[in-house]
Amino acid sequence: MNGRVINAAVVIFLLLSPLAVAEEMNDELTIGAKAPDFNLPYATKDEIVWDGLQLSDITGESFIVLAFYPANWSGGCTEQLCAYRDNFSALQDLDATILGISGDYVFSHHEWAKQENFPFKLLSDHFHNVGKLYNSYNEERGFNKRTIFVVDKEGKIAYINMEYSVADDRDFIALKDALRSLQ
Repeated sequence: MNGRVINAAVVIFLLLSPLAVAEEMNDELTIGAKAPDFNLPYATKDEIVWDGLQLSDITGESFIVLAFYPANWSGGCTEQLCAYRDNFSALQDLDATILGISGDYVFSHHEWAKQENFPFKLLSDHFHNVGKLYNSYNEERGFNKRTIFVVDKEGKIAYINMEYSVADDRDFIALKDALRSLQ
């Protein structure tokens, strides 16, 4: 291969790689523990942001809901994120910022957010570094598990649901109750 082909491949790899910069791996995350910091590129229905979002940069502004999910466009994930969209003003009233996190590329996030009119950011964790950091990555399936973490205004984990379900609205109600209890 000539040098131009190799260099082009490196450039493409770097452009498509998430900027997952994490502090250190936690064996087990618990309520009250400091939320591991990270930086990931993201998309909204209006834009793609390659510089990414640094969790520590937005800590303190509101309660942050880290909503890990397996994949864009799938039935359960669409149901989950549409529930956040449909209840967005109620979640904002609880001072919550929603961040969806999956292994999909930002391009997919952007198109999905446009189609579903999501009013929140979708973070791209393509190599699952952050999913692993939050024990949300399913090694066997190669996807994030459907898990929820709420980070309080001091940067500590205030709520964890490692088996968030969309089978009914119980887990969504529990999330809202947890946010309400932080008020």
